[in-house]
Amino acid sequence: MLNRIFKEGTLHIGQGQVSGYIACFLAMLGFLGVIAFHFPEYLTTPELRQNYDVATLRIILFYGLIVAGSLGLLNFVRNKNKRLGTVAWVFVLGAIALGGHRVPVGDFPDNTPYLGLDWFILDLLGSTLIFVFIEKMIPHRQQAIFRTHWKTDFDHFFVNHLLIGFALLVANQFVTKMFGWAVNEDTQAFIASLWFSAQLFLILLVADLSQYIFHRIYHEVPLFWRLHAVHHSVKQMDWLAGSRQHILELLITRSMVLTPIFLLGFDKAVMDAYVVIVGFQAVFNHANVCINFGPLKYIIVTPQFHHWHHASDEAAIDKNYAAHFSFIDYLLGTAVRGQKEWPDQYGVKGDYVPDGFLKQQLFPFTHKG
Repeated sequence: MLNRIFKEGTLHIGQGQVSGYIACFLAMLGFLGVIAFHFPEYLTTPELRQNYDVATLRIILFYGLIVAGSLGLLNFVRNKNKRLGTVAWVFVLGAIALGGHRVPVGDFPDNTPYLGLDWFILDLLGSTLIFVFIEKMIPHRQQAIFRTHWKTDFDHFFVNHLLIGFALLVANQFVTKMFGWAVNEDTQAFIASLWFSAQLFLILLVADLSQYIFHRIYHEVPLFWRLHAVHHSVKQMDWLAGSRQHILELLITRSMVLTPIFLLGFDKAVMDAYVVIVGFQAVFNHANVCINFGPLKYIIVTPQFHHWHHASDEAAIDKNYAAHFSFIDYLLGTAVRGQKEWPDQYGVKGDYVPDGFLKQQLFPFTHKG
């Protein structure tokens, strides 16, 4: 359905396309928001729902649906193809029929299993507002927003966000049961005594070293490469490309990175800041942006640095593993050196990973190579 609604290609300003796309986007998010209002105990993330102002969310939902409906009408007027406007109004009317912004929210338990629908809505809205804008302002390559195979990456984005609760539950169970015995109160007390900035640097460094180790394993152990090849199969880089990840890899990586963080016992405020930085950097480093970071590129991971990790050029194979600090790769001899500024092509060498979310989830178990 999404492939038919959002055709791959260039947007044509002045023909009602832009208004139609925005209308569909807001209408779909509004519809999902209404669903989340109906089932907050199952569709919202406990850590996020504690900070929600329901009255403010109702206002945002109300005006979002108003804007979606208005832009849907504009699409009817300006565009010969009425599909976008029609789809937008189907979702707007569906949201209204389900109660719109007036859906009552009572008390509900916090300990229920949940899907992160609210996290999906917030992240999709924030990511598109920020990254689509900067990709159009300072692009590395000129490419369409709905580029080839974007639907596959969007499916990964959707599923991985919905399963965030399950992923965290699995990771927490793994860490506490397997490594709970290794917790040292003196070590945690020392970490807690550090300044916020020192803790933040340390948590990023510890997480990145853990990520580096397991990232190399994904590349150098054939069994694990089958999982990781899914992530590397993307052939056009943008903000959505980083979402392409096998579910098992997501669970394994989260568990391995959380283990040293759990053992060291960082302050909650530091953990919150870490989550924000990780979320931003994971999207930004895959983005189709061209920013000159100067000497900083030897210290922190930048889009240019990470794009080389995804390159199919021979010089880039099994290089640039770090997620936060590029100096780790330079110190350990796994950084791409002596190459031009950007790679020519991306993807798995040999292009043997199939397209499509379900096919990619099955790929590690069906591939015979």
